[in-house]
Amino acid sequence: MTASSFQFLKLPFGEIALNFLNQQNQHPKRTLILSDIFQSGLTQDVLYRQVADMIKAKKVDKFIGVGEAIMSHQQYFDIAQKYFYQDTSSLIQQLSTLNFDHETILIKGSRSFEFERISQALTLKAHETVMEISLNALLNNLNYYKSKLKPGVKVMAMVKAFSYGSGTFEVANMLQYNKVDYLTVAYIDEGVALRLAGINLPVMVLNPEVSAFDMLVEYKLEPEIFSFNLLDEFVKYSQLRNLSNYPVHLKIDTGMRRLGFEDFEIETLCDMLEENRYIKVQSVFSHLAASDAKEHDDFTKSQITSFEKAYKNIEDALGYKVIKHIVNTSGIIRWPRAHYNMVRLGIGLYGIDAATPASSNALQPIATLKTSVSQVKKVVKNDTIGYNRNGSLQKDGKIATVRIGYADGYLRAFGNGVGTMMIKGNLVPTVGNISMDMCTLDVSNIDVKEGDEVIVFNEEQRIEELARQIGTIPYEILTNISQRVKRVYFYE
Repeated sequence: MTASSFQFLKLPFGEIALNFLNQQNQHPKRTLILSDIFQSGLTQDVLYRQVADMIKAKKVDKFIGVGEAIMSHQQYFDIAQKYFYQDTSSLIQQLSTLNFDHETILIKGSRSFEFERISQALTLKAHETVMEISLNALLNNLNYYKSKLKPGVKVMAMVKAFSYGSGTFEVANMLQYNKVDYLTVAYIDEGVALRLAGINLPVMVLNPEVSAFDMLVEYKLEPEIFSFNLLDEFVKYSQLRNLSNYPVHLKIDTGMRRLGFEDFEIETLCDMLEENRYIKVQSVFSHLAASDAKEHDDFTKSQITSFEKAYKNIEDALGYKVIKHIVNTSGIIRWPRAHYNMVRLGIGLYGIDAATPASSNALQPIATLKTSVSQVKKVVKNDTIGYNRNGSLQKDGKIATVRIGYADGYLRAFGNGVGTMMIKGNLVPTVGNISMDMCTLDVSNIDVKEGDEVIVFNEEQRIEELARQIGTIPYEILTNISQRVKRVYFYE
């Protein structure tokens, strides 16, 4: 089984839910788990005929019915893979025989059926260490930032680096379904993967490689052009293949000092753009270096001024208007004057924004990273624990070995008491060095047994706190979570 083998959706049952299921193209199979339906106003015979017809029309691959009523009408369900169980417990007992793998699973059960037990059982089936992603929280965060925009301002969402560790396909599908205007990836192969997963939104590529222009054009990806050399290479490529008006995005360096055309290069750039039929400039953009930092506001203002001068000259040379964008997540909140006609939303989608305090509750963390206890051991004072004998307890106690290590993204810097995890609501420190696949915790003061759930981060033990523990930023914590850690997606 690979990362992202399962996706769970929990929606009100009906055509809207099935339409959303149909749009999930990242897994080859679509599965529906449905309980008896109460208070429909229809006779059972009519109700389950309609349900069966709807499921067939939406091309569900696997259907699992739970409950006496749906079980007694199973003859109406014309699906190759169909299973029926009298109650939830009967289904859970047989889960191992259903061979779930690479499936998007839509779960809808009346409250009395306690279908959350199925979600929990499937999560454990996926892996002992999982990152749960709430697509509801993602949507909340998207809508929060949309609420800060004037009508007509577009949203470009950043899904590079495996969507900041949260899973590219599932996140991109959700963003497409909720009508963002653009997606952005770092490299061409990331964009190709989106296309293969059924994403048809415009996709900007930040670092297009000349050697992969064929793939870029084949999959209708749009390159960032940040230098004369790259511009010349892409124009020559377009000439050889008789392309015209291919969409590109021009990057202006206004002070970040990474990529982009500088102020003194704009005049030459404009000369090259005039009457160039091979490319069409979709957008001109820049990047604020410190949009969240009040102490650097004067520098940010100078970046905005430089950007405005550059894009006006470029539009004059082109003879048409382009999309302009400079603000990132924090800039959306702190620099509304610079929204122009598009903003770029990155880490804020995932519930983190230095310009939006956690205390405001405006954003919701979308990810919970959890693992479990492999073994509990009694140790005596000064017993050495782990590699290099770096760990020990100050008095007799207990340690718990848990199923996560630096190969999963829990960095070695968290070792020797720097990091903490949560067990049964208690924060417990690490002991000794972090190993590749596991680490140990001091659980001397709590009742712990093998198999107990361990929270690495969630809405209480926040990613920002983990970043503070090792002196880094939340981006690094998120993007370091290994793809061998299974991602499980929930949408209610």
